[in-house]
Amino acid sequence: MSNLQTVYNKILLLLHSLEPIDNFLNQIRLPKLTDKELLALSLAAECLGIDSEHFLFKQLPPDVVGRIERFVYNRRVRRLSFKLEELRQRIVQEICPESDLYIVDSIPLEICRLSRANRSKVCQEYVESAPNFGYCAAQDMRYFGYKLHAVCTPNGILKMFDISKASLHDIHYLNDIKGELENCILVGDKGYLSRQWQYDLFEHSLINLKTPMRKN
Repeated sequence: MSNLQTVYNKILLLLHSLEPIDNFLNQIRLPKLTDKELLALSLAAECLGIDSEHFLFKQLPPDVVGRIERFVYNRRVRRLSFKLEELRQRIVQEICPESDLYIVDSIPLEICRLSRANRSKVCQEYVESAPNFGYCAAQDMRYFGYKLHAVCTPNGILKMFDISKASLHDIHYLNDIKGELENCILVGDKGYLSRQWQYDLFEHSLINLKTPMRKN
């Protein structure tokens, strides 16, 4: 049994325990592969780091083969993104119940070297989502791409995440956190140091933001 088959079966079993419904979209003809099975396959691919549909469809679990076409897979996953995020959050709750302590941080997502940045055509279709230049203080480097923001528990379970332009300051991600967490301690590095944000988070959601102090 392949790793994909094993992980797919485990995730599908977990989804069955969390959600009794098999299909989440209004469809005239029910698909051969249910929405729940499709999301289990997508989550299994994520867990194994499979980011190529070509590679994924070369090793599909036997009970999935012939039940979905490759050109349909990506379109259905996009349409089910709302349910995927909902189930992801419920899985997190199942693995790690509510915590009163979280950690927030960001990491650079470099898409190409600086020397190639002006020639890069990656995600340049829309100005709003196009990559740009940023600076990573932890690694003391300028880079071209995006920035991944994430909140996790002390034992490493992701609670929430988002991607922004590389130039966006870390502190702006606290706007998203304010609406998702409450009554907890949030630990961040000096990039999140702001007396105004500390007051705002506490007054809005009882979030106690803890950061190191600067030398001055």
